[in-house]
Amino acid sequence: MITCLAPSASQAEPLTYSLDPTRSFVHFEFLHFGTSTSRGRFGPVTGEVVLDRAAGRGELGLRIATASVDTGLAIFNARLRQADLLASEAYPEAFFVARNFRFDGQRLVEVRGELTLRGVSQPLSLNAIRFACRQDAQRQVEVCGGDFEATINRSDFGASFGLPLVSDSVRLLVQVEGVRR
Repeated sequence: MITCLAPSASQAEPLTYSLDPTRSFVHFEFLHFGTSTSRGRFGPVTGEVVLDRAAGRGELGLRIATASVDTGLAIFNARLRQADLLASEAYPEAFFVARNFRFDGQRLVEVRGELTLRGVSQPLSLNAIRFACRQDAQRQVEVCGGDFEATINRSDFGASFGLPLVSDSVRLLVQVEGVRR
């Protein structure tokens, strides 16, 4: 998810990137009653990445406010926040923490860690769809970003309302940009 925050290959020390809240969101989609796909997003998400690309290592901490869920329909957002789904009152934040970044040469391909949602932690691998870095001319700083994807079963986190009519499988699409500190 956040691994896309990679410095140039010539860097030898770990570099730290803060997620840009205007460019960092977690999108989701799931099959609704077997007829259509429901979609929404959380965000902005906050977090930080420390990356040592030369050593092929990194650390990521990501925070997601569960009450920030937005499907475009206020009544659906309120339903998703209830105790039998996101439980936003009892668990106002979800977390993704990762310490295992996998590279193919210089290209980041996967970030493995643990997702905590509704107080339940499960392993999660985010596959990199793309990532890149650039020098932001306006801010005079390196910006790195990318898109990542994964699939979870919501029942693994105790959110089983509506099964099997509403899909257990939820696709996550994570877009992030980080600004080098």
